[in-house]
Amino acid sequence: MRVLKALLRRKLGAFGLLVIFMTVAVAFLAPLIAPYPPDLQLFEGLTLEGAPLPPNSQFWLGTDLLGRDLFSRLIYGAQTSLIIGVVANGAAILIGSLVGIVAGFYRGIVGSILMRFTDLMMAFPALLLAIVLAAIFKPSLWIVALVIAMVNWVQVARVIYSETVSLAERDFIAAERTLGASPLRILLKHIAPHLIYSTIVFGTLGISTTVLLEATLSFLGIGVQPPTPSWGNIIFENQTYFASAPWLVFLPGFAIVSLALGFNLVGDAMREILDPTMKGKH
Repeated sequence: MRVLKALLRRKLGAFGLLVIFMTVAVAFLAPLIAPYPPDLQLFEGLTLEGAPLPPNSQFWLGTDLLGRDLFSRLIYGAQTSLIIGVVANGAAILIGSLVGIVAGFYRGIVGSILMRFTDLMMAFPALLLAIVLAAIFKPSLWIVALVIAMVNWVQVARVIYSETVSLAERDFIAAERTLGASPLRILLKHIAPHLIYSTIVFGTLGISTTVLLEATLSFLGIGVQPPTPSWGNIIFENQTYFASAPWLVFLPGFAIVSLALGFNLVGDAMREILDPTMKGKH
């Protein structure tokens, strides 16, 4: 509650939280808000020449190349972005935190192997690695989430490793070892609680990266596959109409940028609130 109040006192953080809340609400209420099913091809959704309709009284945001209501597809696309953002980022934080804690606490040969593997993964461009993994596996909602998690965990592991090494050298940890505390007890009771704030910040900032990466993969045709709506594949499907029907590209693009910006603003505000070194800089 204290963190939430501090977050609401920051204008940019409060604005980001509002964007996230509105997106979550729209995604959750999609069956009630959307006027049409997202994959329904409407006969009256195209002109006589077979072109998409511009925004009008029946189709508020126009229609796409197949005569589907763009407003409905954007609403259901929010579900896809949020599911992948939460699942992929949650998995990345879990993997990265586990690797970083184990490597930072035990160090030695175990830590060296884990961190050299992390360095190896960081050497590959994230987008290129995601494209390769997505091309190997059959793209689907959950496969895309897994691919993004496998790309994004390395940054988390690096930061958690550094913080764990610093904590493991503190006097209170040495005292616990002297008293005969088991490594598991030290990890769970004395080190993990100090890493919660870092994981919260990563959990917020990482979702924006995940949303953008999912949109990129879908735009390239190797992300979430149609007819499942995704903001990225909406742009991919309608890119040939960029000049004649620009709303088909700009509106999903605006949705992607808005959600990513919202999570970035909240993440920056959370970092200012939770990181003692940032206090007084707001």
